[in-house]
Amino acid sequence: MQVSSSSILPPGNVIQAQPLFLNSSALLRRKNGVLYCTMKSTSHSHTQTATEEKQQQKSPQKIKVPPQKQMKEVSKIGADYEAVIGIETHVQLSTLTKAFCSCPYSYGAQPNTCICPVCMGLPGALPVLNSKVIECAVKLALALNCRLSFSSKFDRKQYFYPDLPKGYQISQFDIPIATGGSIDLDLPLEFGGGHRRFGITRIHMEEDAGKLMHSGNGSYSQVDLNRAGVPLLEIVSEPDMRTGIEASEYAAELQRVVRYLGVSNGNMQEGSLRCDVNVSVRPIGQAEFGTKVEIKNLNSFSAINRAIDFEISRQVNLHSQGQQDSIVQETRLWEEGAQKTVTMRKKEGLADYRYFPEPDLPEVVLTKAYMDSVGKSLPELPEAKRRRYEEMGLSMQDVLFLANDIAVADFFDATIQKGADVKLAANWIMGDIAAYLKNEKLSINDIKLVPHELAELIASIKSGTISGKIGKEILFELLAKGGTVKGLIEEKDLVQITDLVDIEKMVDKVIAENPKQLEQYRSGKTKLQGYFAGQVMKASKGKANPGILNKVLVEKLNAKV
Repeated sequence: MQVSSSSILPPGNVIQAQPLFLNSSALLRRKNGVLYCTMKSTSHSHTQTATEEKQQQKSPQKIKVPPQKQMKEVSKIGADYEAVIGIETHVQLSTLTKAFCSCPYSYGAQPNTCICPVCMGLPGALPVLNSKVIECAVKLALALNCRLSFSSKFDRKQYFYPDLPKGYQISQFDIPIATGGSIDLDLPLEFGGGHRRFGITRIHMEEDAGKLMHSGNGSYSQVDLNRAGVPLLEIVSEPDMRTGIEASEYAAELQRVVRYLGVSNGNMQEGSLRCDVNVSVRPIGQAEFGTKVEIKNLNSFSAINRAIDFEISRQVNLHSQGQQDSIVQETRLWEEGAQKTVTMRKKEGLADYRYFPEPDLPEVVLTKAYMDSVGKSLPELPEAKRRRYEEMGLSMQDVLFLANDIAVADFFDATIQKGADVKLAANWIMGDIAAYLKNEKLSINDIKLVPHELAELIASIKSGTISGKIGKEILFELLAKGGTVKGLIEEKDLVQITDLVDIEKMVDKVIAENPKQLEQYRSGKTKLQGYFAGQVMKASKGKANPGILNKVLVEKLNAKV
């Protein structure tokens, strides 16, 4: 299959998805006009899919562990043992249709309303590859410095789960679309800071499975196939990480990259970004890896951090007690409430999946021209943006905050392009604007303030047209209602008073009206200068220039009678 920048593959099977035309059976139930597949269970344990992201029950309240405590616990372990950590990350792509059919996917839609014969794995239904999936894969591969395969293929990964209707998953096995990359990141200052580079083993394309919805008492489960066939990219890291914080920051950087690229929203709470972590422990100096354990059910970056640190402690304790043979290759779940990992199932090996080439899909052939055209479309990535901000003279704390969210970074860049002072623009965005966003539960795209007006506000304060205090009042007006800085200054008569004679008159009046405080000041209570300054600012409605005011006030208060 030839792919170029202008090629568009057929959107999907021409069969129209009806509201489900299957004959009724004991396995099918209709509830509120929507068809469910229901399975009776003989036990209260529930089956998991290989790609299932979160448990359906509500998560217990998340527990916050101070960074200093985490670092102390990890450093104790690190004296004799070393952890080896790798991560498999599934990124759900933001395509309009699924990977191999024309069905749309909408998170939170009614169960089994976004399906067709291809999604359901019905006999005779053939997959047709969505070209947007290839474009997303190439973008991410280039962003992660990977080597792209000019020719790759799809394979069938065989396994049985109730929400995998075909009995296999279309994935890539021995010839993935990309291999051998790397990702750079900066650790937060509260965890010691520092730059890290972690290797990327491979990136491959695949489809998602459906989702099981378990009953409260575990007696039955219902199958929702809306997610079946949704396109995924799986990113497999090298086992380069050594601590929970390194792993969680790796995952956070991947989220930033996919959001910058626009290939996924990266929302963990929606399952758009899911991480399965592999952890093993070995004595310091040992070259051979220990037995790895996979951890699932990690629905936040902090959970990744805490789950890994717990699992490292568990394995180190077994090593130190001479029970390392009891560490087996298995899949464990992270229990947020108990703050521990528990056994879920024995880990399958590659042989269990019985991979073989997908006969219904041709190979994916990329041309050099197509790769180059996609490469030219890439935006400035988080790592490049951080380095650029550093060169501007910003602190690492400022750099990490501004580059974390592409919308915030774009707002900052647009502000300084209008001539605003770099440090002042960063301070306003990280201070008052960030506080407003947090309090109002908004994103920076939701506010009425535009970058040009923030630059104008900073310039007005810097030139002395308005004071910093009045600047804050104008800022909150702009955030909530919009408008222009000049318009608000004129409308509310907020121009700063800088005329020396006018300020001297106000100071003389305030001193004359407060003889008692003046006597106390001259008797040694010099803190009363703040009182006089406050009275003058009150009289001027906050418009007196603070610098000129304080200079005049000191002269007048200390004048010899």
